[in-house]
Amino acid sequence: MRKLYIIGIGPGNPEQVTIQAIKAINQVDVFFVTSKGEAKNDLTQFRKEICERYIDEPSYRTVEIVDSGRDPTIDSYASRVEAWHQQRALIYEELIKNELQEDECGAFLIWGDPSLYDSTLRVIDQVISRGLIHFDYEVIPGITSIQALAARHKITLNGIGESICITTGRQLSPGLISNTENVIVMLDGKCSFKEVLDKEVEIYWGAYVGSDKEVLLSGRLTETRESIEMARSSAREKNGWVMDTYLLRNPSARRP
Repeated sequence: MRKLYIIGIGPGNPEQVTIQAIKAINQVDVFFVTSKGEAKNDLTQFRKEICERYIDEPSYRTVEIVDSGRDPTIDSYASRVEAWHQQRALIYEELIKNELQEDECGAFLIWGDPSLYDSTLRVIDQVISRGLIHFDYEVIPGITSIQALAARHKITLNGIGESICITTGRQLSPGLISNTENVIVMLDGKCSFKEVLDKEVEIYWGAYVGSDKEVLLSGRLTETRESIEMARSSAREKNGWVMDTYLLRNPSARRP
């Protein structure tokens, strides 16, 4: 039977690829790599570097998938994502059918960890539910940008007995910060932290965490927000893309 590995490869440092991931990568005959355009070629190149670095016998082949992106004519965000996933499911189904023989193993190399803000597992579930092609699959966890961020800033993500909320920039609000001690924000293309005005809030921010492009900033949010916005804008202009994560910590939200 065909087999797929969904492998987390960490946020950009090849030394953060786990031993379990390396063992799985060495079983793979076909790597399916999604291209997000020339501006994000670094992401594709990192996946190729992982293969070249860790595969003992390079007899594998690579199949590139061109990402068409979400349809901007669909008004609802949820509907846009749903339509995008359906389109991807059809593409993945065709690739598995045509590019993977019955006794072969394929893989998707996932930035960070497959369980956190990544659509691959949802798309694979749709392929399986269609019932037109049969295969086994296994998920290999990876280090997330959240873990890497905490390590690089030399902090814990929560205090004793405190909670952590993981969300996106789209969902960030001053009310959320007021009632939660620690908020981790991902996928924030609009610097939503600018809307948080509480003078007690601290921020630990990082872009390209763990890679040779890494940028780190931290401090009181009111004192560092402009520096972070400038650093983010500069990094995006220089590299053509930016992937950042940050922790907002609010001491005043702590409960006795």
